Amino acid sequence: MPCSLLNFCEYETHKLVKIKSVKLGSMKWMSNGIILMFICIMLFWNKEYQAYDLVISSVTTKVKGVGLTNMPEVGDVVWDVVDHSGLSQGKNSFFVVTNFIATKQQKQGKCPETPQTGRPCRSEKDCEKGYWDQHSHGVQTGVCVKFDVTRKTCEVAAWCPIEKRTPPPRPALLASAENFTVLIKNNIRFPAFNYIRRNILPEMTDTYLKKCIFNRRSHPYCPIFRLGDIVTEAKEKFTEIAVEGGVIGVQINWDCDLNRFSQRCLPGYSFRRLDEKESNRTLYPGLNFRFARYYTENGIEYRTLYKAFGIRFDVMVFGKTTVFLDWLIGSRCYSREARKYSERKFESVQDQQECLLCISFVDEDKVRLLKRSKKKSLQAVKPISFHPRKDDSTCFRALVSALQPAARPDLAAQNGPAEPKAEDEGDGGQSVGTPLVELPQDSRPPWCQCGCCPPSCQLEEQLCCRREPGRCLTSSPLFPALVLRRSTLETLLLYQSPLAELHEEAHLRRGACAQFIGWRFGGALPQDAMPVMPRCCVARVRAEFPSPDGRYEGLTLSRPL
Repeated sequence: MPCSLLNFCEYETHKLVKIKSVKLGSMKWMSNGIILMFICIMLFWNKEYQAYDLVISSVTTKVKGVGLTNMPEVGDVVWDVVDHSGLSQGKNSFFVVTNFIATKQQKQGKCPETPQTGRPCRSEKDCEKGYWDQHSHGVQTGVCVKFDVTRKTCEVAAWCPIEKRTPPPRPALLASAENFTVLIKNNIRFPAFNYIRRNILPEMTDTYLKKCIFNRRSHPYCPIFRLGDIVTEAKEKFTEIAVEGGVIGVQINWDCDLNRFSQRCLPGYSFRRLDEKESNRTLYPGLNFRFARYYTENGIEYRTLYKAFGIRFDVMVFGKTTVFLDWLIGSRCYSREARKYSERKFESVQDQQECLLCISFVDEDKVRLLKRSKKKSLQAVKPISFHPRKDDSTCFRALVSALQPAARPDLAAQNGPAEPKAEDEGDGGQSVGTPLVELPQDSRPPWCQCGCCPPSCQLEEQLCCRREPGRCLTSSPLFPALVLRRSTLETLLLYQSPLAELHEEAHLRRGACAQFIGWRFGGALPQDAMPVMPRCCVARVRAEFPSPDGRYEGLTLSRPL
C-alpha cells in the first residue's frame, strides 16, 4: 500500500505526562492562586456570597406649613395644614394645594348652562327636560334662557352661578408652599431574617429632629424634607409645577447588609417627576380636583367651590438585605445539618425540556432518538442518536414460552393436536384477529415500506414498522400472540390492578400498546423519551380492540395511542 494512503489510517490520541518540577509546579499553583483570588475579590465586591430578602414597608406622612393668599372680593385667606393637605390622595402619598380657582356664593337654583358644556338653543324645543350628561353642571329644566347678550343656552337646576372655565392663575396663589415641610416615617421589615428598621434612626434625638432638614451633604438621613428641595432634587422648578400641579415620586431605597462584622442598614433618598410636565403634550395637564366649603346666610345654604391645583408626592420604598451566614449554610459545605437545612429551604425546579421521540424499526437492531418535526414525516426525520437494544426481556421470554404453541403453529402441529384450553375458549378457539391486508401500490402512503400502513395527515403518525421495504411486523406469528391475545392482556392488566374492570376495549387497547413498547423497546428507551408505535401496528391494535364511537387518541405526551 502506498505511504500516502497509510497516513489516512493513522489514529491519534492524547498522552498525559506528569512532570515533577518545582519551578513548573510553583508557576501552576501561582496562576491558580491568582485566578482564585480574582474570583474571591469579585464575589466580595459584588456581594454574590450573600443571601437576599425583599422588604415589607409602611409609610406615614405629616405636613407642616401655613400660607396666606389674597382672594378678590374676599381678602386675605389663611391656609393651614387642614386646608392645603387635609384631603388624602391614596396610600403612601400626600397632597399639597399650590393654586386654585374659586367660585363664590353658589346656591341651589336655576341658571343658564355655560356654552362650553351646555346645549345652545333658540327656543324650548331645543332643550330636553331632565337631560344631563357627564359634562353638565346640572339637570336641564326644558327652558331656553340668555347666557349673555349674543348667546342662549338651556337652563339647568344646579349650584348657581356655574363655575367658569378659566386657566389657573400665574403665578400660583399658594407658591409659599415651597417652604412647607413634611415628615416621612417609614417602617420596614425583612421577614426572612425577622429584622425591623425605620428611617428615624436610633441615634436621632428629639432635639435633632426639630432642627434638621434633609440635605445630601449635611443631613443625608434626616426624615424631614422641605417641599421646594424635593422638587429641586427632581430637577423641576417649584414656581412652574405649582401653577397646574403634578406628581413627584419620593423613592426610599434600603440597601442593608446584616453581616455581624459589617452590619449596615441605612435609607437612601431620591426624587423624580412622574407625570407629563408640558401642557401642550397632554389633554389633561398637571393635577387638580374640586372641593367646597359650605356656610349658611339667612337660612340659605351657600358654598364656595374651589378647583384646587397641587402636587401629589408618592412615597415608594425599595430594599433588599443580605446575610453571609445564610449563604454559608446553603452552600452545603458546612455540615450535614447544613445540607438538611438547604434541602428544606430551597426547592429545585428544572426547565421544561423539549419532547424527544423514540422509534424502532423491525429491520434494525437499534433504537432511534429524534425530535419532532413540523415539516417532515416521522419516517423521514433524521435521528439525533442511536441506542443499542438491551436484553431486558426476561418476563417476555417466560411469556413467549407459555404461548409458544399459539405463537408457533408449526411446532404445535408436530406435537399433535392439543386440547382446547379455557383461555383459548375465550378467544373463540380461533387465531387472534385478522391480519392486515396489503394496500394497492398506488394507494400506499409514500413513507410506508411494509404496504400495510393506513394513510394519515398527521406527521407524528407517518411512521412504518420498517426502514426498508419488506414484510410487515404485524405478519409475525408472535405479534398476535404477544400483543393482541385477549387472555394475555387481561392477565397482565389484572397483575397490575387485581380489581380492574376489563370489559372496556380501551383498557385492552392500552395494554396492547404497553406490550408492544416493552417488546420492541425493552430497556433501550432513553429517559424522558416517548415511544411511538408504527402506523401499521396501531391500525392492527385498533382493529382488534375498536372504539365504540370510532374516535382514538393520537400521539400525546402521556400515552402513545
